[in-house]
Amino acid sequence: MYDVIVVGARCAGSPTAMLLARQGHRVLVLDRASFPSDTVSTHYLHQTALLKLQDWDLLDAIIDAGTPAIRKMHFSFQGIELNGFAEPVNGIDAVYCPRRTLLDDTLVTGARKAGAEVVENFSVSDLIFEDGRVVGVRGSENKGPKRELRAKVVVGADGFHSTVARRVGAQNYNVRPSANFIYYSYYRGLDWGLHHKTGFNRRWIGTWPTNDDLTMLAVICNRSHLKEFRQDPEKQFLATFDDVVPEMGEELREKGERVEPFRPMRNPDNYYRTAHGPGWALVGDAGYHKDPFTGWGMADAFLHAEMLADRLHEGLSGERPMDEALADYATARDEESEAVYDFTCTLAELDLPPFFRATLGAIGQSRKWTDAMLGIIAGTVHGDEIFSPEGLQRLYDETGVPEEERVYDPTA
Repeated sequence: MYDVIVVGARCAGSPTAMLLARQGHRVLVLDRASFPSDTVSTHYLHQTALLKLQDWDLLDAIIDAGTPAIRKMHFSFQGIELNGFAEPVNGIDAVYCPRRTLLDDTLVTGARKAGAEVVENFSVSDLIFEDGRVVGVRGSENKGPKRELRAKVVVGADGFHSTVARRVGAQNYNVRPSANFIYYSYYRGLDWGLHHKTGFNRRWIGTWPTNDDLTMLAVICNRSHLKEFRQDPEKQFLATFDDVVPEMGEELREKGERVEPFRPMRNPDNYYRTAHGPGWALVGDAGYHKDPFTGWGMADAFLHAEMLADRLHEGLSGERPMDEALADYATARDEESEAVYDFTCTLAELDLPPFFRATLGAIGQSRKWTDAMLGIIAGTVHGDEIFSPEGLQRLYDETGVPEEERVYDPTA
């Protein structure tokens, strides 16, 4: 009998297991993959995510593997430029974009070193219920015979196609349709740094330096363009760079060498799912997913993994009833993520509403306010520094925005 079985060993599952194991709990982690292995993903780790890796003594492994340090960000949204970097926090003066083969393996290794048992190539096919409560899982390792494994709590960290979520009947809520899709790949021969640029035709490009002297290049377009993309991904990928930043499209043709196939991601809708029930909980994309536009998926997975591990420890140690602890986790998760969820869903439309056109336009006029905004994006500066009534007043006053051009209502 385990204290906790975690289904899924990537960005949400391994940290949850690691933190519980460090507190002395008996934890089993199951994943259908073997590690190191890749998965579709953006790679950008905000400072908030890096602070967690640092707290967990895992950041050095990412840096020592040669992951490039990025100390300048180039954001633009329909002509509004935000170029700079957030203030360092606790020594984190750069961001990193590791390949998932490196990041996930580092997390799995961290879980093992903490004392969690990790079983790879294990597919969970069902849950075990007794008296309406989840008490374990059924599945098989390497397509072998079915096994039953039991625990006091089962955690689903198995992505947006979560078997755990499906079997417990977790309900989606606050759903907001996704309008876009992503194509990305890896290139040699480019020295661009980090770019995050949205054009006027609701198209976006992103570039991230990553491991092995490669740069990850990505494009986001409206789903109405998906058919033509599928017919000729190379042509449409280059055309998107041409449309957003023509000079980058030209340089891409002249110097870029694609070294891996294109990888498509048709984004699922944005959603929250019921986060807990009798004997179970969800974390990461299994319980909460938003458009990858703001790059907050992995950071939220880390934050919520720690949040869940803390509540599970309270329940397992008898500090409070387990069901009460998990209900508190669900409430805290929703409250903590609400602002990022709203911000992401708004900007992922690839068109600026009046409020953000006014505020971002003013922010882009000042290095001070640009760095503050980049700190908000990184999760190291509270949004109220700019987006409270007092913050907006200071922003508009200091950047000289005429009264008639000021917008204070985010719903405008």
